[in-house]
Amino acid sequence: MLRLLSLLQTHRFWTGGELADRLEVSDRTLRRDVDRLRDLGYDVDAVRGAAGGYQLRAGGALPPLLLEDEEAVAIAVGLRAAANGGVPGFEETTLQALTKVIALMPPRLRRRMGALQTQTESLPGRGGPGLDPTVLTTLAQACRDDELLTFDYTAADGTTTARRVEPHRLVNLGRRWYLAAYDRDRQDWRSFRVDRVAGEPATTGQRFRPREIPGGDAVTYVRQGMRTIPRQHEVVVTVDRPAAEVETVVGRWADVEPLGDQRCRMVMKTDTLDWPVLVLANLDCDFAVEQPAELESLLGRLAARVSR
Repeated sequence: MLRLLSLLQTHRFWTGGELADRLEVSDRTLRRDVDRLRDLGYDVDAVRGAAGGYQLRAGGALPPLLLEDEEAVAIAVGLRAAANGGVPGFEETTLQALTKVIALMPPRLRRRMGALQTQTESLPGRGGPGLDPTVLTTLAQACRDDELLTFDYTAADGTTTARRVEPHRLVNLGRRWYLAAYDRDRQDWRSFRVDRVAGEPATTGQRFRPREIPGGDAVTYVRQGMRTIPRQHEVVVTVDRPAAEVETVVGRWADVEPLGDQRCRMVMKTDTLDWPVLVLANLDCDFAVEQPAELESLLGRLAARVSR
């Protein structure tokens, strides 16, 4: 029945023969299990005849949730991680959901989850800005449904403006969430930090035809936008290591230009010099600072302190 339900939950139309073959059961067993699902509250449509089959109807009341043991444990583990600050702002909501899931588990699974909880130590990490669950889910649904959105947005300088956008995709980068969208009033693409969306976004009911986002995808677009934000320092360092190896260390935080097989130039824009120092130490190779002079002085002071 669980395997049958997982197939039907794709909401495509399945012929009786396809389902029977997939599940390796007889047509009679298939009909019996479909009837069981209906008894549990799942609205399964049936078409009779030679080309007949089954399809799970979307919508309606939420029927009882059927999960295999491994699926239930996976959900509980994921909720526990979120309750520990995996997504700032969702801790209380996920803790309530986790309590309900564990309460519905049979004793053998509750014991497994109890062991996981008592035998695991978590190191609280530095969380990002808090998120409103309603805001995040409203944005996600508008992206999925291609529905025009309006909301008030607070910029970094504290200015609040009204926005009317065509939402494209949500992007999670590190500790922050961004909405990539086309701004109707400014007639250009923008990326919005979700934690700066003031109040609850309003859906308009207006549909739009999706546009092609610059860069080809939302992640690339948001990253490119972050690199164009004015920063206090532009760090330029020549590194005695292949460009490909340096890129694996710095990731999206810097641009790397090859200068031959064994050398490259790393350019990083940042508001603090602490991060470039950690990156250069982690590269474990010779390098030369081209700019800024403050970075060279900082490295000199740190080197002298370490030597002492």
